[in-house]
Amino acid sequence: MTTEQHILACIDGSTVTEPVCDYAAWYASRLGLPVALLHVSDVPVSTRRDLSGAIGIDSRQFLLEELTQLDEQRAKVVNSYSNALIQDAKSYLQSSFEGMEVSTYQRRGKLLPAIEHFKEKNRAIIMGRRGEDHKNSRINIGSQIETVARASSIPVLICSEPYREPKSYMVAFDGSKTAIKATQMVAKSELLKGLQGHIVMVGNKSDAFKKSLADAVEHITSAGFTVEAHQLSELDAVDGLLRFQLENDIDIMVVGAYGNSKLQRFFLGSTTTEIIASTLSPVILVR
Repeated sequence: MTTEQHILACIDGSTVTEPVCDYAAWYASRLGLPVALLHVSDVPVSTRRDLSGAIGIDSRQFLLEELTQLDEQRAKVVNSYSNALIQDAKSYLQSSFEGMEVSTYQRRGKLLPAIEHFKEKNRAIIMGRRGEDHKNSRINIGSQIETVARASSIPVLICSEPYREPKSYMVAFDGSKTAIKATQMVAKSELLKGLQGHIVMVGNKSDAFKKSLADAVEHITSAGFTVEAHQLSELDAVDGLLRFQLENDIDIMVVGAYGNSKLQRFFLGSTTTEIIASTLSPVILVR
């Protein structure tokens, strides 16, 4: 029996919640799948302290009862907020995208275990990047993104800006296994088919890397995609990729995520984070 898949949208009530819903709906509609909304409540542990010592037994018992009541009230408030958030997001999706099938899930604890609970159903994960302060050279991407991306074997789309229907994409390519996997993901999925594609390599001009780039282009074009190859001369991979993205008005970047091979030139952990943190456009991470 085949498990029905969905696009998992992780929402938290921040300003990026609406873009997360929008891009989840776009992703789902491209693949003909439903959207699943997930909100995880991380209820703080009680800050009770050891009340033994100078105060009497009666006073100590009274304080413990008060702290228990506060814990219960805190949990009720968190639950009420989660219920309201998830229902508002569902209503938004159903009113904005006619016929969109939406399911909702609420969990307590940490985000990654909650996502892994749906591992068999998840086709892709949509998450929000903190992007409220665009005046800074770096954008706060949120503490959960790297944790989820490193653990995930499926694409993770990161977004922050208001939704704009994608018309073009670029694959950041360095000839590594992770980058090759990204091109393979593009080729075998309907997600980006029909969009103008670009495969962009920065720096290395060796024959081996040129052949790897040509093979990647051939693999994608043979699957019916429209894609162009580009080899840039910039010394810094991140600067070159971001410059190309801006100059060509690329809507989505596809990046190999958090590779650990010593042979990889570009995407070594923190560099992946730098790319995510330096662009306002959606980024699809493939590990």
